Amino acid sequence: MSLTRIAYASLAALLAISAPLDRSEAQIKIRVGKLSGGSGFHIPSYIAMDRGFYKEEGLDASFIVLQGKAQVTAGMSGAIDFSAIVSGGAQASMSGAELRYVVGQALKSHWIFISKPNVAKVEDLKGKIFGFGRAGSADYDEGAAVLLRAFKMSPGKDYKVISLAGEPDRVAALINGSIDAGLVTIPHAPAAINGGMKVLLNLGDYLQRPGGTIWTSKAFVDKNPEAIPRFIRAIAKGVMYYRDNKAGSIPTLKEHLGIMTDKDAEVVWEQTRATYGAELPKESFREIFESRRLAMMAEGQWPKDKPLPDPEQWLMRSLLEKTLADMKYVPAK
Repeated sequence: MSLTRIAYASLAALLAISAPLDRSEAQIKIRVGKLSGGSGFHIPSYIAMDRGFYKEEGLDASFIVLQGKAQVTAGMSGAIDFSAIVSGGAQASMSGAELRYVVGQALKSHWIFISKPNVAKVEDLKGKIFGFGRAGSADYDEGAAVLLRAFKMSPGKDYKVISLAGEPDRVAALINGSIDAGLVTIPHAPAAINGGMKVLLNLGDYLQRPGGTIWTSKAFVDKNPEAIPRFIRAIAKGVMYYRDNKAGSIPTLKEHLGIMTDKDAEVVWEQTRATYGAELPKESFREIFESRRLAMMAEGQWPKDKPLPDPEQWLMRSLLEKTLADMKYVPAK
């Protein structure tokens, strides 16, 4: 081979080494847990799928539809790779499971109580039936916490609870008269209002804690360390896109949350667009675990004299903050 050909061959090899990663050739398969009927807390993850942000980051992502408890079990066993069941993950972590939180979604509670139109105030629901999720999940804990802290109402004593896994199931149960009030996220409010119901209470006015915070197993982190910053970037892109793009977000709201009309989707977008953030403020993140500790104490699953360990041990904070800074992520205002 001539010196000229050797030089060209060397240059080609150098360019091949220094060329940007072709993400189409480096796809990492991931399975992301999704709740049946969708959740308003998880909108950035839906945007990341619909707008191709997972794919842009070299992730071959698929949704696995599982309800809360099954999703936590699947996340712990490795049957799915990422889950946003916040309270379930916190309890599992505090009970010894090797889980790691990686990125945020909602910065405040999106839960609302919907009720029959003749209910004037929360206290009117004493002795009535509430539709929550399962005990131990965020769609039980947050509702029960606000009723107890703000209105001195305890489940089982001051009201009855029916566990309904999906938010659309709670809307339907309220409309058909099986329950007197239900706990859903804001995107499910239009279906209730269109059915003649009303929004009685916004839990975000009483409870400040992040929702939809996504975790994975330590085993997945150890096996696929390069997938974590890619996943963080995909969710952060979803957050920023949803914040600024109403027209592009409306199809996602309709597809994943069952919102029927563009008009209803626009209302939901206006009410929620500024409430998401990939960042996780320390005090807000700590509240996830403190709320679960209090619930576990009440259930006899946590010693009353045992303080909360430092929750930062379960969060990949340094990687999260570096990844967001490197991509010039714009935090929520």
